[in-house]
Amino acid sequence: MAAQPPICDFGAKAPNFDLPDTQGNRHTRDSLMGQKGLVLMYICNHCPYVIAIASKLARDGKALQDMGFGVAAICANDAESYPDDSFDNMVKFAEEQGFTFPYLHDESQTVAKAYGAVCTPDFFGYNARGELQFRGRLDASGRSPSPEDEPREMIEAMMLVAETGNGPTVQTPSIGCSIKWKDD
Repeated sequence: MAAQPPICDFGAKAPNFDLPDTQGNRHTRDSLMGQKGLVLMYICNHCPYVIAIASKLARDGKALQDMGFGVAAICANDAESYPDDSFDNMVKFAEEQGFTFPYLHDESQTVAKAYGAVCTPDFFGYNARGELQFRGRLDASGRSPSPEDEPREMIEAMMLVAETGNGPTVQTPSIGCSIKWKDD
């Protein structure tokens, strides 16, 4: 079922976390923060919306790192009910896509809940002060990839954040599969 996150809550502070990545390292919000800010991407391995943009996630994640942003992807899906999103499959997915940024595992789902993540993909862009400035989409892709020359909405928004510290006032929310929450 498709889900859509709420509009950007400008200025909301990025919650802290401590999560393992697919390479065996641990990362916190502060260790990932770049000179210009931080971009977190909630994704998973099996969602058709994520698969449609996986190569663009790798491309744009690298571009954001080159601009001075810290970047990480986070998988919070219940891997017991959705084995395609297991840690071992996260390792494979990150390698296949050539991610240059950490792919973090939020097994307990506490970080996804703290951030208010709704779907995969779901993007959170913070300025250098750790204030939310972007909660939009990567581009106009849906379940099918958009053309390569499609406007790169997240990149354009984060370029503005890098220059001014503020994101665009108009943002189109991402759309994707709902996060697969564990039964409480």
